[in-house]
Amino acid sequence: MTLSQRLLAGLLVVVGVLVAAVVIIAGSRLNARLSRDAGDELERQARLVGVMWTARIANPDSLADAAGAALERRVTLIDSTGVVVGDSEFDGMALSQLENHSTRPEIIAARDSGRGRANRASRSAGDEEMYVGVRHPRGFVRVSIGTNRVRDIVGGARQDVLLAALIALIGSVALATVFSRRVSRPIVELRDVTRAIAAGDLTKRPSLTAAGEVGDLAASVGRMTDELRRRLQEMADEDGRLVAIIESLDEAIVAVDYRGEVVRMNGAARQLFATQGNLPFPSAELAMGPALRNALTAATRGIVSDGVETTVGERVVALTARPLPAGGAVLAVLDLTERRRLETVRRDFVANVSHELKTPLTVISGFAETLRDPQLADSDRERFLSLLTTNTTRMKRIVDDLLDLSRYESSAWTPKPSDVDLDALVRDLFTQFRPAARAVDLVSDIDPSARTVRFDPTALRQVLSNLIENAVRYTNAGSVTVSALQNEDGLAIAVKDTGIGVARDHLGRIFERFYRADPARSRSEGGTGLGLAIVRHLVEAHGGRVSAESSPGTGTTVRIRLPAIRHTSVTQATASS
Repeated sequence: MTLSQRLLAGLLVVVGVLVAAVVIIAGSRLNARLSRDAGDELERQARLVGVMWTARIANPDSLADAAGAALERRVTLIDSTGVVVGDSEFDGMALSQLENHSTRPEIIAARDSGRGRANRASRSAGDEEMYVGVRHPRGFVRVSIGTNRVRDIVGGARQDVLLAALIALIGSVALATVFSRRVSRPIVELRDVTRAIAAGDLTKRPSLTAAGEVGDLAASVGRMTDELRRRLQEMADEDGRLVAIIESLDEAIVAVDYRGEVVRMNGAARQLFATQGNLPFPSAELAMGPALRNALTAATRGIVSDGVETTVGERVVALTARPLPAGGAVLAVLDLTERRRLETVRRDFVANVSHELKTPLTVISGFAETLRDPQLADSDRERFLSLLTTNTTRMKRIVDDLLDLSRYESSAWTPKPSDVDLDALVRDLFTQFRPAARAVDLVSDIDPSARTVRFDPTALRQVLSNLIENAVRYTNAGSVTVSALQNEDGLAIAVKDTGIGVARDHLGRIFERFYRADPARSRSEGGTGLGLAIVRHLVEAHGGRVSAESSPGTGTTVRIRLPAIRHTSVTQATASS
């Protein structure tokens, strides 16, 4: 039921109750007043008849008839003994048969106080009558009237009151309808506006500008909406900043509420736990190890875990778990796998560099001490000086390669690609390595479409030089072939030898620093263990990738693949120019 309907219904109830109260109270009071006035009037009429009832009246019944006709009342004359001697409604035999009235209440009261009144059903007339009797020297004079007249007057008055009340009710309903609508319309508008605001539509505003409480309420709702919109915008901005900060963290962040459901997690956490589920979801669905699960459970009970190192799958992580003020917990997991790997690489690098430099330094130190002997034979002195030169050269190569590798891995070096004649470069390198190749054939198989490549010239020379040198070093007989082919996927360069090959266990690590599949042979032939690591960095700096295929006894093939955007053929270059 709407407000206007409730107001109208309430008004109808109030008016109805008031009308009923007026009818009941006014009717009863009017009935009492009319009864009292009627009794007073009957008493005056009885005294008037008593004035006319004198000793000269020989026939009292005639007087009663005349007075009754004149007054339009029933007039009864009663002697002092209670015998009815005259009655306006009875004559002759009927009059003589009337009962003695000395026991009537009004007669008894008139005998005692001079006047008496009584309402009762008439034994003779048969209907209810109002009797008023007065004492008279010759007996009693009684005048009566039927109470139906009084009731008719009261009923008419009640009808008049009801008619007036009906007219007032109709007018009240009309006024109440107009008033309720004027009252309810702004309230309904405020209701609709507040509902829209509660549903999230903060563009709604009350259109009321009226004075009074309703207008003040509308203005307050408008101000409240503006303030709510401002605060929600601030919260949204703050939440956006918080999300951006959390998403930018390398740490995996997982927030769990008091029900044990994950309510927030960043991209690092989704990647670490391999989940893309929609939030929220139960934390039991996360692939956590026992350590993380126990830390999270403890944090929900208020116990802090800080810097605990454990594993998630194959990854090493450091976890921190803290309780949230409103219940639940937040878990921060830092992936240490790469850091630990780099620490291992650094330790291995230091160890390898120390080991690689220790051997030539030991040789140099020993032979330098020996050369101080003045009795040393000239032939031995020449041999020792040759060994000193060889080891010094080897140390220089190691240092040069280390410097190159450090420069390539840092941001200080960027490639400067240009068109390089690959066929001419390969032929030049073959000339350089032919003395060391001995019984090994050096073969160039460069497709015409790939003769010109887009690559940093110095870097490409170092790449191919390292690959050809390795191939020649590990090939005692057979061939070393450099091939290149261009297709729609890009440029493929391969250096293939028929040497001793590399075991499958070593093949995946040959591009690491100082890694050697055959350490003894590599060192004896002057290898530094850094050539393939340099090759990998240079190729990747040009957007390419390098891989190796090999098996013991059949040789090794190192393949370089460059994307099409990194190279162009001579024909294409000429056409574009």
